[in-house]
Amino acid sequence: MVFKRLLGSLGVGGPSVDTVLDPGAVTPGGVLTGRVHLKGGDADFTVEHLTLELVARVEAEHEDGESEGLVAFHRHVVDSDFRLAGGEERSLPFSFELPWETPITELYGQGLGVVLGVRTELGVAGARDKGDVDPLAVRPLPVQEAILEALGQLGFGFTSADLELGRIGGTGQRLPFYQEIEIAPAPAYAHQVDEIEVTFLAAPAGMEVVLEADKRGGFFAEGHDELSRHLVSHQGVDHVDWNAEVDSWVRRLVEQRASYGSHSSYGSHSSYGHGDGHGGGHGYDHGAGHGSGHGSGSGGPGMGTAIAAGAAGLAVGVVGGMVAAEVVDEVGDFFEGDDEAEDEGDED
Repeated sequence: MVFKRLLGSLGVGGPSVDTVLDPGAVTPGGVLTGRVHLKGGDADFTVEHLTLELVARVEAEHEDGESEGLVAFHRHVVDSDFRLAGGEERSLPFSFELPWETPITELYGQGLGVVLGVRTELGVAGARDKGDVDPLAVRPLPVQEAILEALGQLGFGFTSADLELGRIGGTGQRLPFYQEIEIAPAPAYAHQVDEIEVTFLAAPAGMEVVLEADKRGGFFAEGHDELSRHLVSHQGVDHVDWNAEVDSWVRRLVEQRASYGSHSSYGSHSSYGHGDGHGGGHGYDHGAGHGSGHGSGSGGPGMGTAIAAGAAGLAVGVVGGMVAAEVVDEVGDFFEGDDEAEDEGDED
């Protein structure tokens, strides 16, 4: 983006700012780097703070239907309490870790339609001015990619992905929203479920995978949703038969007889400790079994296998016919049209 003039309330001669992210997608929990370029205005200013905040387009359900808006979920102070002389040009580097639950925006380089961005805020003379917003690309962690690839190889197809405001009860979720990746069932399960939604809740030690099945009702029964939770490690991804593992998750999910509409019964495969979602620790028992394939040495498919083999499913049809350029345009249009965050995350 080009320099954006700020602080209109102080006159047309206010400072301007341009934030440039280093190229390439980042993983959840990975380090985001770049530089913020400042250009002084017609007078000297004392900058109280220069802050970057991560923002996401999030959907919210309410009595009147659904709405969407920007939610800020993390803040990082680049610098504070410094003097910016009139006409001075200054370039400030930044580096900070993304939250582990940061949603993924792409798979194999193809956009999922999820909108994330980095917004610049400059605080001068007691006022805060929102600057430019740069689209943020986030690629999956290796274990997330392995699970999504397995779903594609098992015949599941990508439908859509979105971010939902709220929390999933009984999990260690920390952000005020969660990502749902919606997939169409493989032929083997098409008569049992309409759709399966996948949510990843990553943490430094491992990750919760929450599966929700929109179950078909019988002739005399209504359809209902069922959930299951599975805990996986970031370690040893290449030594797991993910096709067998994920297939066992789905099979148990569609077969379990949970209460109608229950969002608190989970099938868990190892011990897990969580707090209240605002700082409670995550504890993974890496020695516990996670179903077939873990520690068996059978060797699952390598990353990118489905793409290399031209397999149908998630890997190839990831955007469901949506042109990548259209996703890029949508990201830019949304950021230009919505400048206010609805919620704020933690500050470094």
